[in-house]
Amino acid sequence: MSGAQVEIQFIAILTAVACALPGVFLVLRKMAMMSDAVSHAILFGIVVAYFIVKDISNPFLILGAALAGLLTVLLVELLYKTRLLKEDAAIGLVFPLLFSLGVIMVSRFASHVHLDTDAVLLGELAFAPFDRLTIAGVDIGPKTMWVIAGILLLNVAFLTSFYKELKLVTFDAGLAGALGLAPAAIHYSLMGLVSLTAVGSFDAVGAVLVVALMIVPPATAYLLTDRLFHMLLLAAGFGALSAVTGYWGAVWMDANIAGSMATMTGVWFAVVFALAPDRGLLAQARRRKRQRWEFARRMLIVHILQHENEADSSTECSVGHMQDHLHWGKDFADRVLRGAKKQNLVEVRNDCLFLTERGRISAEKAMVE
Repeated sequence: MSGAQVEIQFIAILTAVACALPGVFLVLRKMAMMSDAVSHAILFGIVVAYFIVKDISNPFLILGAALAGLLTVLLVELLYKTRLLKEDAAIGLVFPLLFSLGVIMVSRFASHVHLDTDAVLLGELAFAPFDRLTIAGVDIGPKTMWVIAGILLLNVAFLTSFYKELKLVTFDAGLAGALGLAPAAIHYSLMGLVSLTAVGSFDAVGAVLVVALMIVPPATAYLLTDRLFHMLLLAAGFGALSAVTGYWGAVWMDANIAGSMATMTGVWFAVVFALAPDRGLLAQARRRKRQRWEFARRMLIVHILQHENEADSSTECSVGHMQDHLHWGKDFADRVLRGAKKQNLVEVRNDCLFLTERGRISAEKAMVE
């Protein structure tokens, strides 16, 4: 493995973790599409900032992009607060407008500079190792790596410093406001961080991968845990895993690296969606199956309890009559009966069903419920 390959993967991992951390709060606050809006709309801020400073490498472009992200959030909330539009519709109005303005301005007035719309959308990590940062004649690595590392440190510092405030505002904004925590200020700070992360990742990975890394790993982590701290760690882990597997998938398929990484975020989500121990599809199927048998056993013991003191109880509680009365097939009834006997709920004497002491208690409890 060459040094360039190591640097590409390291940059991808840094980007994945930097995007996943604030993305956790977007997912929890049901603002996943806001990342899409911000990551596209900041092109407008980059172009406007370029027209002011006339220098594509000026740090002011990052500020312009962050301000464009905040403008997107502000416009969406202003439209939403009118109650004439829902939030998703407001997002669908604002971000195409700003992104389209950015594309028009690039194609019309900045076609001679390196502001390519395809690169903005897809990025190209393969070129990142060629743009080096040199200090006092010493090559210290790709510029993109240091930019993303700085953003990651800023994200970690922000989340660490305001962890309790973010947690409270995310789960109970009303209580946070009553406690004087200024939910609006925390909200816009988080959106500013999202904007900064998106623009920092723009040149290397493009808007599409920014959205994928900001939303899919946190959504994957959400399927595995209910604890915020664990969700942050899992989201960062799934982001890094997607970055590495996506890179090697791109090498194997000779495909776009960012596109392959975005695809792998979906692959890992699908795996967890199917296999998560509590919320996965297989777990839900097993739970429904178990509930079906539990309900059938409950019907069986309640039926026996209701008829055991009647004169014709020997008929009502016979194994054959039980199948007809409850409209069960023979195989299904046999399985229910075996399960009830295994749990010591019923016993069979002379082809008649009787409740055990445990079965009677369970049946009486089921009747009350």
